[in-house]
Amino acid sequence: MQLLCTLTSPFARKVRMFALAKGVSDRIELVPSNPLDDPDALLRINPLSKVPALVLDDGMGLYDSRVICEYLDTLMDAPVLIPRQSDQYWNLMRHQALADGLMDAAVNIVFERRRPAHEQSPSWMLRWEDKVRRALQALDAEQATLSLQRLDGIAAAAALAYLDFRLPDLDWAGHCPLLTQWWKQAAQARCVIETAPA
Repeated sequence: MQLLCTLTSPFARKVRMFALAKGVSDRIELVPSNPLDDPDALLRINPLSKVPALVLDDGMGLYDSRVICEYLDTLMDAPVLIPRQSDQYWNLMRHQALADGLMDAAVNIVFERRRPAHEQSPSWMLRWEDKVRRALQALDAEQATLSLQRLDGIAAAAALAYLDFRLPDLDWAGHCPLLTQWWKQAAQARCVIETAPA
């Protein structure tokens, strides 16, 4: 399998962390792909030109980190990173959606900041920062249920790592004491350390 990605994408990192935790990372070849260039190889797999995109051995392409993680979890019986019991599953999916939304808002802030100053929208920046803040508050309140042995914890870790990497000025840790403690431990996990952008 090939994973088309940028090493700085939080969504690609989520998939890479998931693959390590699942024990299937050795079956995946990382293929650097800049979605901003609309490369042909990526467009053949994902017409949206977004990473990550996974090319299966039969040539079929899967895209969106949620779909790719669901697929990777089917490759081996254990460990199960996406429990299917109803109550666990829906809580896990809810946490994943929250972490993914946090990453979406953070990526939007990063790209907006890269625009010329006179083209930036202060109102949109504030809106995205509010989304980040609210998502962090919700994760802080529920951090005790997050685990790097499941998809929800992996998604949360990818989001927090991205904030530290691209938006340290937001000082999220100063406002989320419980989540900060969780992150200090999670940041020591192999799947987090080995996927850090160089």
